[in-house]
Amino acid sequence: MGTFRSIEELVKSLDREKELLKEMFAKRKSLSFRYDYALEMTEYKEERIRYLIDYGVIRDTGDFLEMEDIYLKFFEDVLEVNEEINVSFVQDYLTRLNENIDYYLKENNEQRKYNYQREVKRCLKNIALTTVRNVMDLKRNMDNTYKNEPNYKIKKTKLVRLDEKRNNIALLIRKSEELIDYGQPTFFRVAMDVQMRNVVSDVKLQLNDSYHNLIEIQKQIIHYLNLIDYQNRILEKVKKLKYLKDQFLLEEHTNIRSVAAQKNPLWMEPQVGYRIKLSIDYLRTSDEAFQILKKLAARQKNSPKGMQQLADAIPEGYLDGQSQMIDTVNLQEVHNSFMASSTHLFAFVMNYRYRKEVTRGEKLIFFCQLASQYADELRFTDIYDVSDEVEYPLIYAK
Repeated sequence: MGTFRSIEELVKSLDREKELLKEMFAKRKSLSFRYDYALEMTEYKEERIRYLIDYGVIRDTGDFLEMEDIYLKFFEDVLEVNEEINVSFVQDYLTRLNENIDYYLKENNEQRKYNYQREVKRCLKNIALTTVRNVMDLKRNMDNTYKNEPNYKIKKTKLVRLDEKRNNIALLIRKSEELIDYGQPTFFRVAMDVQMRNVVSDVKLQLNDSYHNLIEIQKQIIHYLNLIDYQNRILEKVKKLKYLKDQFLLEEHTNIRSVAAQKNPLWMEPQVGYRIKLSIDYLRTSDEAFQILKKLAARQKNSPKGMQQLADAIPEGYLDGQSQMIDTVNLQEVHNSFMASSTHLFAFVMNYRYRKEVTRGEKLIFFCQLASQYADELRFTDIYDVSDEVEYPLIYAK
């Protein structure tokens, strides 16, 4: 398997196949991304797909393609859509934190002590960041499980396991706070400069907020579990009633008639979706209806929405057809001509035959606009030249 030699090579490779990787990431749950579809997205250039496979970005499973776990996890973590809650990272950071504190206390060289101190700050920040993300993932997974899992038994089991992970996160939060407050008092007394004090303060605040969020999550999980039990009891009762009804034993084995007699069934009737209109003869002959109509007319007349002030008539002069011609330079046309040329952008703009007279200052503006608007289609070099006290870079078409 090949290895990327630099970050630039990695970023260029991912950018070149961003459409393919975007589609594969969107369909990461279905596991049905066909090789033929990937070939179509890479303009039927099989070597581009083979390049990603050889460098461990994707893997070939026959007729289908899958994204490698390391890149899949990277995208999920960065986009904060990870469904896996891994508390082992926090424990690893705690171990590394203790190790670097021990190294700091035993080291005599100031430069190396500073490096260990910096590593301690990084571990503290990672502990807080990982804990906050775990709490967010836990909350999202809890809601998704209750709302989207169709199987009641699996739903209940998942919520119980999420509660166990919640308990593990809370335990690690307490361990982290104990380590900061009581575990290494010598280090935090000796190495407590301004930056360390700010880091410790921020970490303790984030851990405290996360712990309070876990309390709310615990209450929500208990509420969801109670709802599941209640819904299961209702479902079992409905199944039993359905069975008795199918066997024509419902009235014999239940008191459904007495229960139904005590209920008002009107709330289950469908609501009328239209208004009942009064009779025309009633409106003509009834004095009561006449008085009501008079009140409605008076209310409508006095309403601020009843009579609206009308605007004056539009003058005839405004309706005369008028037009104005604006003579401008079409930058898209200049760009298309430049892409077909072989010279650099500055010389092309200065020597281009415009359809109107253009000053040198306007040409300089056109050069800057073309360089900024079409930067993705241009190749910028590190070579500069000077023309009439104007320094400019040499820019070519890709």
